[in-house]
Amino acid sequence: MPELSPFTEADAEIVAAQLGRPARGVAGVAWRCPCGKPAVLATEPRLSDGTPFPTTYYLTCPRAHAACSAMEAGGVMVEMTQRLVDEPETAAAYARAHEAYLADRAALGEVPEIAGVSAGGMPNRVKCLHALLGHALAAGPGVNPLGDEVVAQLGEFWLRPCLAENE
Repeated sequence: MPELSPFTEADAEIVAAQLGRPARGVAGVAWRCPCGKPAVLATEPRLSDGTPFPTTYYLTCPRAHAACSAMEAGGVMVEMTQRLVDEPETAAAYARAHEAYLADRAALGEVPEIAGVSAGGMPNRVKCLHALLGHALAAGPGVNPLGDEVVAQLGEFWLRPCLAENE
């Protein structure tokens, strides 16, 4: 599991503004934009109300979120899913990313209801670029090959702060 930074009261205010609601089940900040704002949260696998929550790495940066949505609308997920069929080495690396995701979540707690379920469609399909980007940013390069591709395609989305004072 990547090292998490503490989730401060200031972070909570920023994330609430990013999401339009308070964050739930935060275990820590998994990745910060170079401007210092939280952009990916690590979440507990079970929320305080008892609900299982499989999305360990939750993307909060509005700019990254919008860019992922635009990529999804462009059909990237279908192409990536087909590559899992056509490229055995990509499929194997994606399966390893799934196992890494499960191991990271297990470090935060075991929840039998979501055992074997990671995020983003892993290990057999691509259904959410937001989840893959969150995983890639949190885990660093080389862990999630398709998440790394999303990072590369987005480029330096953080060049302007994720949430300006007047946004």
